[in-house]
Amino acid sequence: MFPDIIDTRPLRRAIDEGLNWVVANWGTQFEAAAHPLLVLLNLIEKLLVATPWWVIVLVLTAIAWRATRRWPLPAVVAISLLFLGVMDLWRDAMATMALMIAATLTAIIISIPVGVAMSRSVRVRHVLTPILDLMQTLPSFVYLIPTVMIFGPGKIPALIATIVYAAPPLVRLSDLGLRSVDPAVMEASRAFGTTPGQRLMGVQIPLALPTILAGINQTTMMALAMVVIASMIGAGGLGYQVLQGIGRLEVSRGLFAGLGIVVLAIIFDRITQAFGRQLQARIGLVEARP
Repeated sequence: MFPDIIDTRPLRRAIDEGLNWVVANWGTQFEAAAHPLLVLLNLIEKLLVATPWWVIVLVLTAIAWRATRRWPLPAVVAISLLFLGVMDLWRDAMATMALMIAATLTAIIISIPVGVAMSRSVRVRHVLTPILDLMQTLPSFVYLIPTVMIFGPGKIPALIATIVYAAPPLVRLSDLGLRSVDPAVMEASRAFGTTPGQRLMGVQIPLALPTILAGINQTTMMALAMVVIASMIGAGGLGYQVLQGIGRLEVSRGLFAGLGIVVLAIIFDRITQAFGRQLQARIGLVEARP
């Protein structure tokens, strides 16, 4: 048994009291600040639920065809989506997809500018790298505690927890992609008298798009990985079906809901990877597939 060198109870009590003070004095302001996230999530979910199932199947299948120009991926997408409908998981799948899309869009809006800042400043990179390490390694249940205390159980803490968990890969890969642009290309753009903003938007970001898209792919997968945990605090969707299967010892419910999550992961993973290869082929990093 490790000896008690210091009494940690005062420190723990101070942390708990500090968080209680924040909830009591700033809870309303935090809820108001997070309200746009809830509006975005509800809007996406209502749109997906209201859209006829065959429209969503056609749209995602068309996107898959646009990404590959070959039939195997569109066929997989169509069959996977039909599986969700046949297994009576369509509405829950749309709720899960809405959470994933809202978290991914928010992560993109936040992460890419942060990645740009990291790529331009070594000091910013040194400050943010430990924070990103903490966000990726800290168990998700730990940062669920303050979000649930501030917002209460519901969709907002689930969405915030998903964003915190899913954003770091996109920040890192945005930074990596921008820093990996060929210095000779950057020097040539400077020779033409471009401004830093023009070089960023016209040279760096287009050349770094395959890497950034890989970050979006990872962010999407990590957002889907959070759906079961997020359902514990009110997110609903396929994760809630998994939890019900565990609580009721219904193997079939948990199995089919879990397969539904896998189906969504396969769809978005394959589509984003295909677009990434397409972009790499356009800029000459890989050979285009026939």
